[in-house]
Amino acid sequence: LFADLAWNIPEQKTGRLALIGGNAQNFSSVIRTAEFLDRTFPLKQVATILPASLRDKLPASENISFAPATSGGTFTKSHELRKAIESADFVMLAGDLSRNAETAIAISDAITASETPLLVTRDAVDLLAPTAAQLLSRPHIFLVASMLQLQKIFRSVYYPRMIMLSQPLVPVIETLHKFTLSYDATILTFHEDNIIVASHGDLTTTRISDTSYMPLTLWSGQLAAKIAALNLYNPSKPLEATTAAILFE
Repeated sequence: LFADLAWNIPEQKTGRLALIGGNAQNFSSVIRTAEFLDRTFPLKQVATILPASLRDKLPASENISFAPATSGGTFTKSHELRKAIESADFVMLAGDLSRNAETAIAISDAITASETPLLVTRDAVDLLAPTAAQLLSRPHIFLVASMLQLQKIFRSVYYPRMIMLSQPLVPVIETLHKFTLSYDATILTFHEDNIIVASHGDLTTTRISDTSYMPLTLWSGQLAAKIAALNLYNPSKPLEATTAAILFE
């Protein structure tokens, strides 16, 4: 689906995409995702924001900046974090954020103060699930999340219908249809060998056997990065851009 959109990439470098993630013990996937974006898409800048606890562990780079950290090496509430989000055209919470409560407050505070399009994936979904109502109240939200992670989101907002791993595909699709009519979110998840994209009540399904992915590689960060870039280029087509990202190589 939407193959023309997948190849409708600007010739000139366009847009500033910010990746936020990492902690004192784990940051490699965030760096790999940033490098993948930089070599795959003509972005004007791929800015990586890491906690200051990593400053002495990485070589200096104009595309890497640091925000204040807790004593445990994770993000804490700061002006730098909010400024990084506000100055970007698209923000991706790339994961490795840990389960620190102070970090959850810092991230929630920074993202709700901005209307910059935001993609949340990997352990960032778990971190923000308790404040999902606040997360879903802001516009331009993208969730790349497993079914188990979506269950946490649904419970957090007391949504009256639950998606279950034991359900057939069609009931899951019906629930996501209703959920994305209630909340202005674009969701990518995986169920019964199908990659599902839901946005504003519309849905697409793509059999994973027709893609280059396996169930585990869906969550590595590369697919989420493709979704972020294609939606930055196509801000008015979240369903189409997210679906096209699945087969973008």
